[in-house]
Amino acid sequence: MAKKSSKGNSHPIPKIEINLEISPEQGEELLKTLKVRFEKNMNRHKGLEWTKIQAKLEALPEKLSSLNAMESTGGEPDVIGQDNKTGEYIFYDCSAESPTGRRSLCYDHEAWESRKENKPATSALDLAADMRIEILTEDQYRELQKLGNFDTKTSSWVKTPAAIRKLGGAIFCDRRYDHVFMYHNGAESYYGARGFRGSLRV
Repeated sequence: MAKKSSKGNSHPIPKIEINLEISPEQGEELLKTLKVRFEKNMNRHKGLEWTKIQAKLEALPEKLSSLNAMESTGGEPDVIGQDNKTGEYIFYDCSAESPTGRRSLCYDHEAWESRKENKPATSALDLAADMRIEILTEDQYRELQKLGNFDTKTSSWVKTPAAIRKLGGAIFCDRRYDHVFMYHNGAESYYGARGFRGSLRV
């Protein structure tokens, strides 16, 4: 059977490049964007103060770089809480739908390698690693959904338990009929309406 040309695909997959270098000007602009989002969505982080969060971000430029990568790929990151033990602030991707710049990805590198043709640009776990963020677990995803209605038209890969992944599967979630659902697929599958959401601790 002849190998399909990627040029023949009706929806060619663009290469996803993550640049973690951020200029002082870009950093200032990102902080302004994050502050506006923080103040607009106080229900996500009751009792937290932006000035303290900004001070931490300014002291940890590598975290600001990861947030910039989340922002530039459509994640709209926002603070959803604080770890009482470590004091770390927790950011999740809070875009209404699965981040537009991280879709059409299979689950992990092993799944990507297994595809002999029509490979996606990369995998969800590889891209998360490039961005220095963690993909949400199912529990974290459900926690996010308590703060609003997310993925009502799309879906997002979530961290898959090793026992499921060992058998070739991976799990994803979405919100339909005002309920959050968890499903499964082959880890090598990818869809234009499925991306992934990440978390970052600062």
